Amino acid sequence: MGYRVREMSRRSVLAAAGAAGLLLTNAGVVQANGRMPGAGSASRTGATAVGARRGRVRLTLPVPTGPRRLGTISLHLIDHARRDPWTSPSVPRELMISMWYPTSHTRGYRHAPWLPPMATELYRQQVGRELRTPLDDVDFPVTHARQGAPMEARPHGHPVVLFSPGYGALRETCTALVEDLASHGYVVVTIDHTYEATIVEFPGGRLELSRQPAEPTDDDIGTALRVRQDDTRFVLNELALLNAGRNPDSEHRRLPHSLRGSLDLSRVGMFGHSLGGDTAAETMAQDRRILAGVDLDGSINGTVAATGLDRPFLLMSNATHGRHNDPSWAEFWSHLRGWRLGLRLRRSGHQTYTDLSPLAQRLEKALPLPPEVVAALTTAIGTINADRAVAAERAYLRAFFDLHLRDRDDHLLSGASPRYPEIEFVR
Repeated sequence: MGYRVREMSRRSVLAAAGAAGLLLTNAGVVQANGRMPGAGSASRTGATAVGARRGRVRLTLPVPTGPRRLGTISLHLIDHARRDPWTSPSVPRELMISMWYPTSHTRGYRHAPWLPPMATELYRQQVGRELRTPLDDVDFPVTHARQGAPMEARPHGHPVVLFSPGYGALRETCTALVEDLASHGYVVVTIDHTYEATIVEFPGGRLELSRQPAEPTDDDIGTALRVRQDDTRFVLNELALLNAGRNPDSEHRRLPHSLRGSLDLSRVGMFGHSLGGDTAAETMAQDRRILAGVDLDGSINGTVAATGLDRPFLLMSNATHGRHNDPSWAEFWSHLRGWRLGLRLRRSGHQTYTDLSPLAQRLEKALPLPPEVVAALTTAIGTINADRAVAAERAYLRAFFDLHLRDRDDHLLSGASPRYPEIEFVR
């Protein structure tokens, strides 16, 4: 498994990602990355696999901890000013994004699926092959958000947080974290990076699959990072149009009621997992609209390691990753000129920051997984209790954005807390 990029080239990491990355429908990069369908429980942060009906397993997502109910929409965006670097012949760059937001009411609106229908079936086949266990009797989860529900109106709008997934991963990678932020009053916008993501479903059931090589080179990763930065800045521009009352969706599908003016684009943050965390840092260096950023366990591949940032940034690592063994983190840290903090999640793996964490420990009990697959999953998520991991990740991510986008300080970021002994402060 390629989880110690400090000791390996990026290309070696990608080649060595193995089952834990591929079964999540994405290869690993920098830190191997990926995700699986979510699982949940009756507890606030837990995730369990339970029998939906005789002979079947139903997977549910962790329950958000915030007081607000959730709405969500997906948008098909086309950047006519940019040609897609992954297609031949070149066409305008197309993206799918999702918005997750507090809603004023949910009655009459259906729960959104975790993945759209065509992507779900392809995903089922791919993951079943990698798990070496058929998933025909597994019901994939629905989210806690209602499709198209009205946006909760606020006089000055809601702060906005962008999310970018790991290399090859889907925008659903960190749904457990995304939904939780939205339940506490944020609008969270998740981005699929088309033709890098393994599966992207567009309106009408059109599927676009990854066009990345099986063993990407450093140049391939560098190109992907530049494309991601352009994707993110384009999405920010489209959000401004949405907030002004325009509809940038390519099919002009109906937008939620009260969306106009509901985004406070003077308070924008960004987080990402693995290469998505690197994307957050690199985009911040280019675009001052992003005020604060979080890197969940991803090395820094671009120029921002040397140029640094003058705005708040949080580095959260797995148990074996940090400035002591990742030169890119050490260099980046030394050039951070604003508020900065390093945290480490004890007994975790690289995938602990994704939805794989609250799932794998439960799926091992619900499905007859081969021992070698169980071993790969354990390598990916560590030995930390999944419920505790999700609770800690949610708490510190929210505390960071509350402090830097809302000026709310609950002092969780001031030092070690007995509430979350799994979190180590790295000075």
